Order: sequence, then structure tokens, then C-alpha cells
Amino acid sequence: MVKTMVKTILAFVVTILVLIFCTPIGIVCMVFSVLGLKKPMSWIIYKIAQMWALILIKVTGCAMDVKGRENIPPKGGVCFVSNHVGIFDIVLALAYAGRPFGFIAKKELLYLPFIDVWIYMLGGLFIDRVSIRKAKRTIDLGIQKLQKGWSMLIFPEGTRSKGHGLLPFRSGAIKLATNSLVPIVPIAIAGSYEVFEKDYRVHGVPIRMVFCPVINTSELSAEDRRHLLPDQVRSVIEAALASQS
Repeated sequence: MVKTMVKTILAFVVTILVLIFCTPIGIVCMVFSVLGLKKPMSWIIYKIAQMWALILIKVTGCAMDVKGRENIPPKGGVCFVSNHVGIFDIVLALAYAGRPFGFIAKKELLYLPFIDVWIYMLGGLFIDRVSIRKAKRTIDLGIQKLQKGWSMLIFPEGTRSKGHGLLPFRSGAIKLATNSLVPIVPIAIAGSYEVFEKDYRVHGVPIRMVFCPVINTSELSAEDRRHLLPDQVRSVIEAALASQS
């Protein structure tokens, strides 16, 4: 119990310190980004976030089993499509994706100080899940970012499964991957819910993460992208999760 509480306190302290001391650096990088240094500044911002994620994983004491990082394209637009077990999934993606990416976040996170700024600095977008029109606009912005060579991460289940298996994909979310014509890298994550959300204390648990082989969407017909690709991506993630159990 004492060890668990120490880990919990350390995890929060690390996160708060990084937010306080690194947010000004991130804001400066954003200013230089607006002045025309977008690519190098995005790498600096990502590296800060990756450093925080790796330290946080170390603090938790989680036993990481990460496979398939060689499947991640080193450049060009990439859409990472992951199952969503818990809030620690973002930490894992930041730690191991190895390249900058933004992600689709629910608009409620706009009200979390510092967190909202970092989501924006990382290239994230906030989605209104109540308004179909606003949600579509956000998805369209994500598609544009991908087509310009940026990377995005989506959780098409739409909510955390909390360790209860792979949920159905929401059609609106998966459109970011199927309509952008960029390579898709499916991600399968298992065990991340037990890190914190189970009882809101930090536990060092085994976590398995697989970056699956790339799916080249540009090689598929429009009909296949619309009707077959979502099921294909989900089947790849499902198979990877099954192989880890």
C-alpha cells in the first residue's frame, strides 16, 4: 500500500513539474512555429512530451512489452488507430510512437488547465461529440492535417473500454483514417486500465503494446475504403489483442 501511494504521488509530482517548467518552452516553440519553423518546433514539443511519458512509465514501474515499432513509417502522414483501454494509452503512444502526432480529444478537456494547451501544441483537435456538424468539421480538419504530412492518433471506439475487450468502432471517428488516403498503423494495447483507473492509485502492471503492420489505404478502391477498411483495421487490432492474451 505504501509503495503504491509513493508511486501515485511521484507520478503526479512529475506531471505537475513538467507542466509548470516545460509549458513556457512549448509556448515559445509555438511562436517560432507560427514564424515558419513548424516542423522542427513540433519535434521539440514532441520530445518534451515523450520525455515526460517515458519518465512517467518508469515511475509507475510498469513492465512494458512493446512490439512492432519498425512498422511505423519514419515520415509522411500516418494515422495511428488504437483501441482505447484507459487514459494511460496516450502516455504509451507518446513514449513509443517515435514521431510527433496530434490526437482527437473530447472538447471537455478544453477546461483542464495546461492539459488543453499541450493537446493543442502537440497538434491535437477537440471534438464536440454532441454536435454532428461540429464533429464533422473536426474530422475534416484532421484529414487535412494528415494529407499535409502530419500524423494523427484516433481511438475509434469513442470511449475507454476499461479492460472489457474491444468495443465497436464509431463510424464518424474512423473516417479520419479511411478518408485521408494515408497509411494506417493499427495499435493494440492491453493492461493500461490497471495502471491507475481501477482504484485511482498507480500500479506497476504488465502492459502490452503492438504497432501492427501498415495498411496502405491508397491501394484500396473508394468502395473498399468506405465499407471494408474499418472492419479490416478492427480485425487487425482484435487479432493482435488475442495473440497477447
